[in-house]
This record gives sequence, C-alpha cells and structure tokens, in this order.
Amino acid sequence: MEVLSDSLAGLGAFLLYFALSLAFLLLFKIIYVRFTPHDEWKLVKDQQNTAAAIGLAGSILGYCLAIAGAASNSVNLIDFALWGVIALVAQLIAFYIVRFGFMPKIVERIEAGEIPAGILMAATSVSVGLLNAACMTY
Repeated sequence: MEVLSDSLAGLGAFLLYFALSLAFLLLFKIIYVRFTPHDEWKLVKDQQNTAAAIGLAGSILGYCLAIAGAASNSVNLIDFALWGVIALVAQLIAFYIVRFGFMPKIVERIEAGEIPAGILMAATSVSVGLLNAACMTY
C-alpha cells in the first residue's frame, strides 16, 4: 500500500500542471485564431480547408511542445505560467516572421486552400515549439 501512496504523491501537482496546460492550450487557440488575419478555425470548420487545418494543427502541436518543455522544467506553477506565456508569444512571432519575412502571401494561400502553405506554417510552428522547449531547460 505504501508503494501506491508513494506513486500517487505527485497526483495533486500533476492535476494542477495538467489543468493549467489545458487552459493554456485553449487560450492559445483563442488568441492564435484572433491574432492571425484569417480565422483558421472557421476555415477548417465551415470550409473544410485542409491547408488551414494543417497550419492550425502545426501551431497547436508547436505550442504543446513548448508548454510540455515548460512544465517539465519549471520549478513551480508561476514559473510554468510565465514560460507558457513566453511560448505563446514565440508562436505568434513565428507566424509574423513567416508572413512578413518569408512568404508575404501565406494568409491568402492558406485561405485558398494551398496545402504547401499550410505545411510550411505547420513546420515553422512545430520547429519553433521544439526550439522553445529545448531553450527552457535550466
């Protein structure tokens, strides 16, 4: 019985971190689709736009990678929350770098359903998420 109680000793912390992670994920989705000039969620839901689905999925995966890194390396919930916000900002910056630096017409291309544009956006988001997670170690 002691083994079981020892194993479950961290359950409270797990639940707090997991709940905060889900809240951050929901917040990210809400902010991201409002921050970008096109509503990926609407494009996916109403128009079955595959390019938008790929781009949005990549942004969510990239953000999840970053907050996973933040959760595993944070020293407390405040530290985790701070790095969760930083990860969110990094994902938004990544979108703007692609949009204004590499592919100025990416928004129009995603809206038009061009899958390569969605893949590029997704790959950028996942890459930024991986780098973000790796840089959160200390």
